[in-house]
Amino acid sequence: MTISRRRFLQYVTTSSAAGALTTLALPGSAMAQSGRPLLKAGDQKGGLRALLEAADELKQLPYDIQWSEFPAAAPLAEALNAGAVDCGPIGDAPVIFALAAGAAIKIIGANRSDAYGTALIVQPDSPLRTAADLKGKNIGTTRGSIGHFVSLKAITAAGLKPTDVNFRFLPPADTITALASGSVDAWATWEPYTAVAETTGRGRVLVNGRGLWSGLSYLAATDSALAAKREVLRDFLSRVVRAQVWSYQHVDAFSAAMARIIGIPPEAARLQFSRRATKWRNIDDALVAEQQRTADFYAQVGLLRQPLDVKPTYDRSFPISA
Repeated sequence: MTISRRRFLQYVTTSSAAGALTTLALPGSAMAQSGRPLLKAGDQKGGLRALLEAADELKQLPYDIQWSEFPAAAPLAEALNAGAVDCGPIGDAPVIFALAAGAAIKIIGANRSDAYGTALIVQPDSPLRTAADLKGKNIGTTRGSIGHFVSLKAITAAGLKPTDVNFRFLPPADTITALASGSVDAWATWEPYTAVAETTGRGRVLVNGRGLWSGLSYLAATDSALAAKREVLRDFLSRVVRAQVWSYQHVDAFSAAMARIIGIPPEAARLQFSRRATKWRNIDDALVAEQQRTADFYAQVGLLRQPLDVKPTYDRSFPISA
């Protein structure tokens, strides 16, 4: 399937950062107008909301939800840091940057996915074939994202130094434009952008994240939300976990719902969903150790000014049970 560049950009720019700016202007009340507790939930390109809606897990809520959508983890992390949202899904690498920036957040839930879709994408006819070919090339990504992390892992595994490539830090919509125009040679991104690029004929995976990235992502919550809305957060996480189990029991139905809700092609929705194989899991010492290795790698390549101890970031009082 091939589509026009304009149509492809519509897929990528759906749910732009404008939504995040609107959220930041809202008052920080803990109660909705209904008098019930209000959970301010952040999301990335509608993925979490689509999951909950498709599984009917947003019915009969004992609280209200105010959704705010972001195109990537970096602006979501900024919103968490500002207290504009109470919680949101965020990858392991962006969490490191949020903590380094002083964000008062905790990780309350963890999941692991197949890392393939976190990848370096090039144009279909690009002469680049391996990570080593990226020497001297321009890589577009979002600073501190899992795409940024995988690109650094890929080039160092290929024997290159971070200084051997030129990073251009851009939001997803600007990066895909830069890739199409040739002003960047590769786009370091994640799902569903990877699947959209592949299924629309606008991109080819140069390097995938398997063996480079842990596949860990989290539900993070602010310290203030944990203090005031702990039981709301507990219920919300439980609904997310149940919805994830439901989704893999109803792959066709969920993929169709996801395509409709977040506005991507059905082929891309099914591809990115089925290959991710996301499973929520309990936080344990092994998981914390993996996160510490991510933080240590960022310090090693100079993206953190000082080493970061990740242990205090985890709140283990939210056990996972599907």
